[in-house]
Amino acid sequence: MAAKILIVEDEAAIRQMLSMALTQEGYNSLEASNVGAAFEMLEKLTPDLILLDWMMPGLSGLECTRRLKRLPNTKSIPIILLTAKSEESDKVTALDAGADDYITKPFSTPELIARIRALLRRSDSDSGSSDILKTGTLRLNLKSQRAFCDDKRLTLSSLEFRLLHFFMGHPERVHSRNQLLDQVWGPNAFIEDRTVDVHIRRLRKILEPHGSDGLIQTVRGSGYLFSETLG
Repeated sequence: MAAKILIVEDEAAIRQMLSMALTQEGYNSLEASNVGAAFEMLEKLTPDLILLDWMMPGLSGLECTRRLKRLPNTKSIPIILLTAKSEESDKVTALDAGADDYITKPFSTPELIARIRALLRRSDSDSGSSDILKTGTLRLNLKSQRAFCDDKRLTLSSLEFRLLHFFMGHPERVHSRNQLLDQVWGPNAFIEDRTVDVHIRRLRKILEPHGSDGLIQTVRGSGYLFSETLG
């Protein structure tokens, strides 16, 4: 699945140039003309990387970086600051604010693409330790306790989140209702095992509009299986 890159730049010509270059490299590009528009987009989706102009009307890219790195759901997104500032002190300021990289205008497209690739490789490597679980287009952020499918945020209760987390962390295995009760509800939960069926149905209903309800499969006489392979 192609990485999604959010371009936050007030100059339309530069946004279009960057978007075209990213598309040619096989990335999915998203565009925001200011920081406010970027934050609105980030409420609905989580890009893999952000290209952020330093100097913009209103809130600057530098202050935006500081805010993004303080928020649980955005602090792990790599950020490259784009700026005409070229002094060493400016680079130090950018990195101290939380930027993962810094590139001065005018820049060459090949250099920018190379830096994007390097950051995405590092990000993929870091996710091995990970606060992110991914299966197909389904993604869980374990720190922020948020779930996304097709970049749309899912509205889950804490119990539904824990159930989905357990399934995604233990794929391709059949789990009985009792096992799910012990692992998700806890061994001291005194509820009927059929309660599991009710919550599975709710979870499937939430995933259905995104075509992901088939990930949770019923194994007759045994329990449930989380798998990308259709039975």
